[in-house]
Amino acid sequence: MSDTPKNGSFAERTILRLRRQVVMLKAISFALIGVVNALVDFAVFLFALNFITFRLPGERLDLIAANVIAWLVAVSGSYVMNSYVTFAAESGRKLRWRSYLMFAAAGIFGVIVNTGTLVVAADYVSVVIAKVLAIGAGFLVNFSMSHFVVFRPRR
Repeated sequence: MSDTPKNGSFAERTILRLRRQVVMLKAISFALIGVVNALVDFAVFLFALNFITFRLPGERLDLIAANVIAWLVAVSGSYVMNSYVTFAAESGRKLRWRSYLMFAAAGIFGVIVNTGTLVVAADYVSVVIAKVLAIGAGFLVNFSMSHFVVFRPRR
């Protein structure tokens, strides 16, 4: 069955539209929660960056360390809020260690993309702009991992 069945029944077309809307609503909810987490991430990042001063020639270990610390602080809040709001149906609004560990593990891929974007972008733009770009890249990866891996519908 294709994404938009032209000859499909009214019910099939309606179900397909509803599925798309549910995914869109989840993305919006995830993004709104992400705004809160991005602010936490950003604040912790800037705070940590003020205290982390080790650098090697040509390396930005300070950026990497501050970014990872900020991620560690934000990931727990993100898991709780997404379990209760964005993926409430899939999680049953229950916090589970297994889901938390999967969420954090999925987030590791996001923090790698986020950190890579930050380090590369910081060579071309200010650290603040680089961090904003990094948060955007991390959002795309984190939503995809959460939607398709962590909170996939239960059978």
